[in-house]
Formats: sequence, structure tokens, C-alpha cells
Amino acid sequence: MRRRKSKIVATLGPASSSPEAIGALFHAGVDMFRLNFSHGSHQDHKRRLDIIRSLEKEVGRPIGVLLDLQGPKLRVGTFAAGPVALLAGEIFRFDLSPEPGNAQRAFLPHPEIFAALAPGVQLLLDDGKIRLTVEECGPNFALARVITAGQLSERKGVSVVGAILPLAAVTEKDRKDLAFGLELGIDWVAVSFVQRPEDLHEIRSLVGDRAGIMSKLEKPAAVDRLNEIVAESDAIMVARGDLGVELPPEQVPPIQRRVLRACREQGKPVIVATQMLESMIQSPTPTRAEASDVATAIYDGADAVMLSAESATGQYPVEAVRMMDRIITAIEADPDYLRSIDAAHPAPRSTISDAICCALRRAASVLPLAATITYTASGSTALRAARERPTAPILSMTPNISTARRLSMVWGVHAVLTHEVAEVSEMVQYACEIARSEGFGGSGDIIAIAAGMPFGVSGTTNLLRIATL
Repeated sequence: MRRRKSKIVATLGPASSSPEAIGALFHAGVDMFRLNFSHGSHQDHKRRLDIIRSLEKEVGRPIGVLLDLQGPKLRVGTFAAGPVALLAGEIFRFDLSPEPGNAQRAFLPHPEIFAALAPGVQLLLDDGKIRLTVEECGPNFALARVITAGQLSERKGVSVVGAILPLAAVTEKDRKDLAFGLELGIDWVAVSFVQRPEDLHEIRSLVGDRAGIMSKLEKPAAVDRLNEIVAESDAIMVARGDLGVELPPEQVPPIQRRVLRACREQGKPVIVATQMLESMIQSPTPTRAEASDVATAIYDGADAVMLSAESATGQYPVEAVRMMDRIITAIEADPDYLRSIDAAHPAPRSTISDAICCALRRAASVLPLAATITYTASGSTALRAARERPTAPILSMTPNISTARRLSMVWGVHAVLTHEVAEVSEMVQYACEIARSEGFGGSGDIIAIAAGMPFGVSGTTNLLRIATL
């Protein structure tokens, strides 16, 4: 059992793919593992998932798995004589002609980009290292002035700032990856390149209820329609690295806080990701600024923080997880953390579910509760309880293993797989037994239980019971 309430997500990769490595990461503090389908083969990912499921049986704890789809990748073509220098103030041409480029032009094999361009739109090349502004464009070309100079080599990435691209968020590769992952039984799907809430309709039709859908906020256009995208998603990831390419760095921190507030308001889990402990790719300790970055995400109320290259390809993956665990533990012990979380408490909606979960939070502040317990089939009761951020831990009992795994990334939730119950008295007795066996309390301790009647029906939270162990 984790004593902290905020969760840790770690990306698996070449540095962390053996049973020993994955086990060490879990025991160091990982709550959910990310499989990045931008890299690696299907068989690579299947081996990792098989190891996770074996570990899950060994430790007797549900472990979530996130499939991160690659999404559309926009890149320039090749160059006839190697890399070219783009000089500030010069005009550079992009077009649909497939010939290798030179110092004056480059092949840009994406007609969707030209369809969206207009004078004033910016083109960012090579992760934003080179910046150009479009001055003239047509359906098959664009003339852009170099604002920030640099050397451009072939197949470097292209980002478009100031226009919504008519591109589907799900590519043909994504569809194949998604079908493979769903067959394996992944728990969450992270969708890249989300620009509008409509971008989630196709993925929702493909996934159904077989996995949770997590929107990655990495495009400025998505921030403009933040509340709508949060409403259409089951969870959100703040992909700060990609946001930082298309936005000035100083705009990313307030956007991060805005996203976290929107997710808390709607009761959707949110992960803060990218470059959190970046220096630990090569160093056994982080910088003080990185520690403060993780701390800020926790103070602002993130459900989880994520490691990317630190755990996938870094030299110190286990140390990075331990460090993140220590930072979270220290912050959650700070009285200011509890005050800030309580001050950010959103008003409950006028629903029976929110009334029950709000009362659950109030009970935790009045009574010395050993745990707040939710009995949930779909996870909705646990999510609404987590939105309230009660002071007591949330022990979530569910008869569905898929629900237990999805809840592994939700703030404060300790999910336990249980059998189905038919009567309230049976549920209360069972909750007391689970609270004891999971180490939440002993004889004489008080617990508060929230559930929905009839049992097994999603979204029917209507029962609050106080019990003594």
C-alpha cells in the first residue's frame, strides 16, 4: 500500500524491460506503466505487458497500463546535399514537389498543412529550434521568412502555430496499435494531437468501454477548447514538452494550473508529464529546480506525475522513481499542501452522487476516519470521491479488475478487487474486513462507505454509511 495519495506513472523502454527492472520500478513506487507506441515493436510491448500482469499476480495489487498512441507525425522531406542552413531574414519555400530539398526549398509531404496555412501562421522545425512565419501560401506551397535561424536536416518535425490542421488525431498506425493493445487488455489509451473535442469521437467509437480515453494536451488549439475536451475525455495528460515547443515557455506553467483546475472541477484524473526529472536520465540526483517542478504539480493537485525518458532510456530509472516518491511524500506532509488542496475544492454539482461524496469528505474532516470506502463497479463513485480530496485515504472496492486497474492513477485511491455483493449489510461487513486486511485500520476504528443502489449500476451513488471496525 502506498502511503502517499498522488500517483507515479513510469514509461517502459530499453532501460526498463526485464522482469527484474519492472519489478524494481513497481516496488520503488510506480502505480501505472506507460507503453509508448512511438517506439518499439508490438512484440516488445506485449512482453512488457505480460511481465506487468505476472507482477500483478505476484504482488496481489492491480497495476494500470497506459498505451500512448503516436498520432500524426509531420516532417520535412530529404535534402540533396545534406543539412541546410536557414538564415534569419531569408525566405524559405515549402512545397509538395517530392524532389530532395536544398538551401532554398524543402519538400513538405502534408497537403493538410498547406490547406490550413495563412499569412502570419508560424512554422516550427526541429522541436522549435527553427522558427519561420508564413508570408505567402497556396494549396501546394508556402513562402516563409526565417525568424530564428538554424541548421535543418532531413525528416525533422514540423509544428504549425496559429492554425487548426484538418488532420484526424488517429492515424492508420494508431488504429493498428490500438487494436493490438485492446486485444492485450490495456487499461488507458492516450490520444496524441488532440485539437478539438471532435477529435475524440473516432477513438471513442473504436475503444467503447474497453479502456479509458486520455487526451494529451500538447497543442495550443486544445487549450482554447479546454473544458469541452476535458468533458469528452476520461482523463487528461499535460504534455508540457510539446506544449513548450509551440508556446513560449512562460505560458506553460499557467496553462498547467488552468488544466489542473478544469480537471478537478469536472472530476477527471490528470497527469503532469514531460521533463519532470530530466537530468536524472544521466545523473543519480535531480536539480533543485526539477524537484520544485514535481512539487508544484503536486501542490496544484495533480492526480499523477509521469517519468518519460528518465525511466525508459535513462541510466537511473529506479532512482528517478524513488526520488519522485520522496518528493511527493514530503509535499503531502506539508500542512500548506492540505490547505491548498482544500482551498481549491470545487463546488459540488446538484446531483445525489456529489451530495453523497461531499458528505463523505465532510465526514472525513469531522471524524477520525481510518478510510473512506467506495464500492463501485464502473469507478464513478471513486472518481467523485477523489474529486473531493478527503483527508482520509480512499479504499475503492470493485468486482471488476479493469476498473481497479484504471483507478491506479487516481489521486488517493487504493483499489482492491472484491467479489460482488447483493445486500447493504453484506457490503458493510465486507468493507470492514477489507479495511482490516489491507492495513487501513483495526478494531474500534471508524470508516465511511459510499456506494450506489442498486449495486452494479454505474452512476447511482446514493448511499453513505458510517461503520466501526
